[in-house]
Amino acid sequence: MITRIDLRGRTLSRRELLEELPRAEVDVEHAAAVVAPILADVRKRGAAELRDLAERFDGVRPVHLRVPVETIAASVGVLDPDVRAALEETIRRVRQVHGAQRPADFTVELAPGAQVRQRWVPVRRVGLYVPGGLAVYPSSVVMNVVAAQAAGVVSLAVASPPQKDQGGLPDPVVLATCALLDIDEVYAVGGAQAVAMFAYGAAGSDDVDGETLCEPVDVVTGPGNVYVAAAKRLVRGIVGIDAEAGPTEIAILADGTADATHVAADLVSQAEHDPLAAAVLVTPSVELAGAVEAKLIDRVDATQHRERVMTALRGEQSAIVLVDDLEQGLEVVNAYGAEHLEIQTVGAAALAERVTSAGAIFVGAYSPVSLGDYMAGSNHVLPTGGCAHFASGLGVHSFLRAVQVIEYDADSLAAVADKIVALADAEGLPAHGEAVRARF
Repeated sequence: MITRIDLRGRTLSRRELLEELPRAEVDVEHAAAVVAPILADVRKRGAAELRDLAERFDGVRPVHLRVPVETIAASVGVLDPDVRAALEETIRRVRQVHGAQRPADFTVELAPGAQVRQRWVPVRRVGLYVPGGLAVYPSSVVMNVVAAQAAGVVSLAVASPPQKDQGGLPDPVVLATCALLDIDEVYAVGGAQAVAMFAYGAAGSDDVDGETLCEPVDVVTGPGNVYVAAAKRLVRGIVGIDAEAGPTEIAILADGTADATHVAADLVSQAEHDPLAAAVLVTPSVELAGAVEAKLIDRVDATQHRERVMTALRGEQSAIVLVDDLEQGLEVVNAYGAEHLEIQTVGAAALAERVTSAGAIFVGAYSPVSLGDYMAGSNHVLPTGGCAHFASGLGVHSFLRAVQVIEYDADSLAAVADKIVALADAEGLPAHGEAVRARF
């Protein structure tokens, strides 16, 4: 069902450890070669190409690429009341957490009359992508939109694939979530072509409803498959992106006190996302490893997406990793840098403080990753593929720029003029110094 990797009694360098750990092979370069012509065609042909691509990839030709505002508004009326209540509570919690994320402006007085101020400025416009392949993700609408709104972004557009059984509209729960968040610019566009539309903008067809242009954005965010990741790589530099999100990952650091049923259920919960999803258990307990393996058999047989889950658990990206002790386990999870890291051990909170690489950390038996996917208040758009070593999850910071404002008066400039000239001359750029001397 799932591979075992035994690291007990072995002293490995960082390089050797990384080679031992499981990881999905995702060929973004190959995907980039596939999507590059798509990006070029969308840039050239706009809405006409978007319709052709929807017919090709989604099996439906949307009448409206931009979903009519009245359709978005009406979607709330048919939303299941329990789902609506859950979405509204998710929105409330995510707003509360993200409202606390905005960094403070500051002013530094270096000397009388010498001042540097820094202020945080939101980007003008963002494009938020919401997948719609193996599953639909109204929760991703919340995560992307709330973070951008908390940052102060004034222009937000959402794109999600057209659904054949919805007459070419995005999933109705996705539309209803947009309505709950006061988003009325939504496009029935999926995949790499949505990224291209956001990056380059797209003119509407003259012969179909006189559609409004989709104006270019400044930042594109949101999860997606390898082709979405490749498209984001290709447009980076034209627009900002959050990350090249890959298949989801869960790592669990657990000792013999962990409940095998909880651990197995959490591994399965993430494996159901995608056949390439990674599920990794790191433990010093051989007894727990065996119990989890037994529980996985029962849970996989009973789950709705059995084949998908089984493929993910049997893949090279998933494993049970045996370690000597929790110290070695901590070294392993820090080297792995999981998107989601659960810690189910004695002293879990103290161990969590020593984790240096994880997209999000879930502490204790009652903080499963599923909580973070929906209702914790944290953001579930997180770095994958080891990117947690250097990248953060989506948040208010993803939509802000730090702008420094420099203001010196004559006396404060004169006080450092000779030093500026000395440095300019040392760099062979005398005109820099002359620009200062000219003022005196």
